[in-house]
Amino acid sequence: MGGSRWSDDFYKDREDDRTRTGKSAFDYDVRLKADPRAKKVAHPKMSPHGVTRESRDSDAHPESVAIGVVFDVTGSMGNIPVELQKKLPQLMGLLLRKGYVKDPQILFGAVGDYFADRVPLQIGQFESGIEMDDDLGRLFLEGGGGGSFEESYQNALYFFARHTTIDCFEKRGKKGYLFLIGDEMPYARSTREEIERLIGDSIPRDIPVDEIIREAREKYHVFFVIPRGASHGTDPKLHKRWSTLLGEQNVIMLDEPDGVCEAIGVAIGLIEGTANVDAIEDDLADFGTKTKTASAVATALAPLARAVSTTTTSKTNLPEKRGRAAGVERL
Repeated sequence: MGGSRWSDDFYKDREDDRTRTGKSAFDYDVRLKADPRAKKVAHPKMSPHGVTRESRDSDAHPESVAIGVVFDVTGSMGNIPVELQKKLPQLMGLLLRKGYVKDPQILFGAVGDYFADRVPLQIGQFESGIEMDDDLGRLFLEGGGGGSFEESYQNALYFFARHTTIDCFEKRGKKGYLFLIGDEMPYARSTREEIERLIGDSIPRDIPVDEIIREAREKYHVFFVIPRGASHGTDPKLHKRWSTLLGEQNVIMLDEPDGVCEAIGVAIGLIEGTANVDAIEDDLADFGTKTKTASAVATALAPLARAVSTTTTSKTNLPEKRGRAAGVERL
C-alpha cells in the first residue's frame, strides 16, 4: 500500500466539504453511536484479525518509511484523537516539506481495554496520501476503558511485531517508527485468548509486555507519547513505567496536547538526522504552530535530542537506551 501522494489542497477540500455538509471526520463512529441497534465492531477495513499490513516501495515512493500512529480511544483521552485528525496536514508538512522523510507511509490505529471494551484494537493500512484520512474516519472512538490504570497497548505492539511487513527494514535494514499515544500503563502481558480473538494467531503461551516490546523494536523505533491534558497524563507512575520499558528518551511527555502531530514529526526528523535540534521551534513556526505549543514540543523532545546528539553511529543506528526490563536493543 501507500502508492498515492499527499495533497494539502485535497485535505482542505475535504475539510471544507465536511464543514459545509455537517459531516464528521469520524463518520463511522458517528453512525455507530447514532444507532442503538448497531453492533459495535471495528470497521471491516480496520479489523486486525487475520491480516498483515504492508509498507511497500513504489515508483512514487521508492524509499518508503513505515510510520505507525496508534492512539488510545478510551474515555480518559478525551478529545486527543480528534485533535490529531485536525493536525494531519502539520504532520505531513513537517515530514515532506521540511524534508524530514522523503517517502512516509503512515498507518493509523487505536487501542482500548481488552477486558472492558467491545473494540479494543483497530489497525488501518500504511498510506502515503489522503487515504490515511479515510482510515481515521473509520475509527470507532469507543470512549470506554477499564479502571485498572492499564489499557491494552501490548496487543498493538504484538500486531506491529508480527503482522507488519515493511520494505524500509526488509530491503534497507532501516527501522520504521511506531508511536503509541496514551495516558495509562500497558497490561503485563498479552494472553493467548486475546491474541487469538483479536488477531487470529494461536500462540503457545502468554507473552510478557517487555518481550513483545523487544520484538517490535527489532524493526521499529518505538515511542510512547503522553499528552498531559489527558486524565492520567501527569501521574509520575505512568512515566516511570514506560521509561522502564522503552528508555526515557522514547517517552514523550507533552505539556500541550495539541502538539502531538508536531512531536511525532520532529521526533522522526531527529532520528533521521534531517531535523536540527536548534531549529525545532523555527520549523514549527513555519507551519503556524503556536509559540507555546512549539516550546512544549521542543522541551518534550529534549531527552531524544540529547540521545541523538551524543551518538557516534550513523543516523539510522540511534543507540536507544533501554530500561532494565527490556534489555539491550539490537540495532
